[in-house]
Amino acid sequence: MNLSLRPDWLADYSRATFSSDLSAGITVAVMLIPQAMAYAMLAGLPPVVGLYASVVPLLVYAFVGTSRQLAVGPVAMVSLLTATGVGAIAASGTEAYLAAAILLALMVGAVQMAMGFLRLGYLVNFLSHPVLSGFTSAAALIIGSSQLKHVMGVSIPRSHHVHSTLIEAWHQLPAANVATVVLGVGSMVALFALKRVKKLPGPLLVVAGAMLAVVGLGLAERGVALVGAVPSGLPTPSMPTLDMEVLRELIPIGLTISLVAFMESISVAKVFADKHDYRLDPDRELIGLGASNLASALFGGYAVTGGFSRSAVNDQAGAKTPMAAVITALGVAAALLFLTPLFAYLPKAVLAAIILVAVVGLVDLREVKHLWSTDRVDLALLLTTFVATLSFGIEQGILVGVGASMVVFVARRTRPHFAVLGRLPGTRVWRNVENYEDAATVPGVLALRFDAAFYFGNVTFLEDTLQRLEAESQVPLTAVVLDAAAINALDSTAAHALSGIAAKYRARGIRLLLAGAKGPVREVLARTGLDEELGAENLTLTVCTAMEGLGFVCPEVPVEGEVAA
Repeated sequence: MNLSLRPDWLADYSRATFSSDLSAGITVAVMLIPQAMAYAMLAGLPPVVGLYASVVPLLVYAFVGTSRQLAVGPVAMVSLLTATGVGAIAASGTEAYLAAAILLALMVGAVQMAMGFLRLGYLVNFLSHPVLSGFTSAAALIIGSSQLKHVMGVSIPRSHHVHSTLIEAWHQLPAANVATVVLGVGSMVALFALKRVKKLPGPLLVVAGAMLAVVGLGLAERGVALVGAVPSGLPTPSMPTLDMEVLRELIPIGLTISLVAFMESISVAKVFADKHDYRLDPDRELIGLGASNLASALFGGYAVTGGFSRSAVNDQAGAKTPMAAVITALGVAAALLFLTPLFAYLPKAVLAAIILVAVVGLVDLREVKHLWSTDRVDLALLLTTFVATLSFGIEQGILVGVGASMVVFVARRTRPHFAVLGRLPGTRVWRNVENYEDAATVPGVLALRFDAAFYFGNVTFLEDTLQRLEAESQVPLTAVVLDAAAINALDSTAAHALSGIAAKYRARGIRLLLAGAKGPVREVLARTGLDEELGAENLTLTVCTAMEGLGFVCPEVPVEGEVAA
């Protein structure tokens, strides 16, 4: 893993490449400034904290990460998770809340960097796509419901249960501020409309229009809530206060954000790496994101990751290298230096509208439709995670999803696919009789393919399957041929069980033959002495040679792919 701070993309950097990166960097900066403020508000933080999280972290990732188009910064999911974890420790708007959010970013950065150096990127495999999709869809609804108070101009207590928020919003409807509702709904309509015109910076235009409306129509006097004064100037580095009690309380949400943020980021980064034909280093990505989060904490920001919408805009606008991210960071820095007085006139309803429009795409109905027709078990995982997240909350929902996916994983490993085999006419090929009507079995011989590693967890399943198939057989068995071509591992418990199965069959005058065993399996057979116990005549290369050893003739015509698949 190369940790040089002079990445490969700098080696042959050209003026033409800079021109493309400049265009992309400016475009994303225009998009990021209002988004960063909106997502900070979603996290329960002052809007300026979102801007702080959009300067130094982007610069750090540009020189440490390996994606050339990934746009790092505040995102909706991490903002919601931050609000969930920190909200359980301190009240939003207090110094303690801000300190805990910054400390959380520090923890996320440390965890991600440690995972990267230890090459633990594979841990994200525990977050299967159906689980992440169900969690994200539920989180989108929670995010959306949390913004109703800003669009309505009323006070609604923070809740991670959508139904509670909707009921409270319904009760508060008569008290809604009309000007705020019109501004919020109008901003959403404008944002959706401007999405169709890709070359126009929709969020920036809506924000500018809203600020003009505030000044020209006196909306502040009509009860429209504004962001208010935003501190100008760049953030200064400072070490967050290390409160061990707060750190302990943040551990569950810190680990959750570390995994979820990396999963979101690497998924996005892979899309653009494949599109532009370059390789990502997942462990280096963990280090890059971790370093970005450490930088965010040191410069007064909160947890960040790579997001899809800005990355897509970055790519469409012509980003060739991470220099685009450097230009974006400089653009945000310029806004902090020169534009903050204007943000005082920015309505909170508009920031809420930006969030609502952004999270609409997180509700993954397409995946539900896809899984309905392809994998009902994965669909059940998605729906379980979705319902659990809505019912129990963010942290509990993802834990239920991961737990359910582990149960499914164990169930699939302990009850793997198997197939009774028959020979295709005129060939030496053996296939699943359920899939090939003309596949012929041999009377008195059970040919069975076992499609999994044979280990302690599925020993009983194989024994029960053999007993059931024998009971269903029309004629007494004289031999059992176990096609081991798909068995890639054999542990000591399974080897012991195989020895017992062979002994029981021998006692009844039934031969057990093992066909097509791979090298790792043959090594275990040799170490345990099971190869001698079974006998060389019962260890064959293919199912056909096993059948020939039993006195049945297979055609002599050599056929590619003789081992059943």
